Amino acid sequence: MIAQLNGPLTESMEGRFAALDPHQLIQWAASEFAGELAVSTSFGIQSAVTLHLVTSILPDVPVIWVDTGYLPEETYAYGEQLRQALGLNLHTYRAHLSPEAMEAKHGKLWQSNQIDDLNLYDQLRKVEPMQRAIQTLGVRGWISGLRAEQTEFRKRLPPIKRTDQHYRIYPILEWSSRDIYQYMKDHGLPQHPLFYQGYTTVGDAHSSRPVQADENDRDTRFHGLKQECGLHL
Repeated sequence: MIAQLNGPLTESMEGRFAALDPHQLIQWAASEFAGELAVSTSFGIQSAVTLHLVTSILPDVPVIWVDTGYLPEETYAYGEQLRQALGLNLHTYRAHLSPEAMEAKHGKLWQSNQIDDLNLYDQLRKVEPMQRAIQTLGVRGWISGLRAEQTEFRKRLPPIKRTDQHYRIYPILEWSSRDIYQYMKDHGLPQHPLFYQGYTTVGDAHSSRPVQADENDRDTRFHGLKQECGLHL
């Protein structure tokens, strides 16, 4: 058994969490953070897996979706498909500034190929709405579908990470892309429409593209200038 959290995570505790399979980790989180647990989603290529895993244990868990206002049409359609198929308790959050207002004030920040502009874009359209969601919903445990093989930053993550205000739980951190595909196949989960067009990851329409030979999946995001949008840093 994993003891309740009552302070900083120690290395020995992290090792014990790493020994848990995804279902065990989610069941532990459901007990530890009862009434204060949520799962985030982007309705991206692999989102169905984490959503299915979590809702099979906690059908009414709050699902936080940050809608940037710039997602592909296929993502909006896929999100609705998963909402209906899994009966998601969906909570949608958006930036205070509309896309039109942001562009009038700052321009199309993703076009400059400047890291500072991309970081500002992510702060306005992703990070602030997520922080607002966490606070509004009273979240103490945040489940996310990050995987170690996706980026260098994610390779260094433990299965449970503490921040100043909450804990982050990564049930499928050690899963491979093959594991994801097999789980979706075994459970009959629908694929994102853009998967069939060569996308292995998808975010905003203006900053995502199909993967090419010898590329890392995340190279197809943010014009290859960075690998993280800031939500998980």
